[in-house]
Amino acid sequence: MRAMKMPAVPSRGALALIAAALLCLLAWPGVRHGLEASMTLHMLVQYPLLALAGHLLAAALPGRWTARLDVWNAHGISGLFAAALVLAILMIPRVLDLALVDGRIETLKYLALLACGAAIHLSWRPAGLLVQGFFLGNVLPMMAVVGNLYESSPLRICNAYLLDDQARLGQMLVWVAATIAAAWFAGLVRALMQRDAAVMAPDDGTTKPAAR
Repeated sequence: MRAMKMPAVPSRGALALIAAALLCLLAWPGVRHGLEASMTLHMLVQYPLLALAGHLLAAALPGRWTARLDVWNAHGISGLFAAALVLAILMIPRVLDLALVDGRIETLKYLALLACGAAIHLSWRPAGLLVQGFFLGNVLPMMAVVGNLYESSPLRICNAYLLDDQARLGQMLVWVAATIAAAWFAGLVRALMQRDAAVMAPDDGTTKPAAR
């Protein structure tokens, strides 16, 4: 019986090329203006895609670079704290408005989201379940509160977008926050069950004695 082949992992060069292509696509005026024409697309499509580009760039970093970054990012705490701070700032309605009219703010937004995606990639696995839970326990409620504000406000919080677009974004932010929380909790339960199963697994005595 033939052993199943593992799927090929893209090389660092391929990941860097994919990230560069995605970033060029998002920076292309036609795509950028199309995404930023809607408040929902701006925050729920452009933001995640820019973070994804940062994630791919971080995955393409040489091992010696990530080893140096690990020195100040013990247990992923620094990286996830920085990511949470960036996301909190970029959810401010005034930032959305300024990004549409000020090229400097738009550039900073791009760089901040790239850094956010890279930080999450470099920090998520070292963080472990405890720090991951702390990170999500801060970011997801903040996302839900912002979503509720957008949905329930009778006034336009962002001057560049219509009230119905604002309300639609608010509803989707709440659902996205709930979905991410449910997915992470399901992963947590699965990891705990696997750990308990490994601990409770009986020793069948098949372990070979060490050679003398």
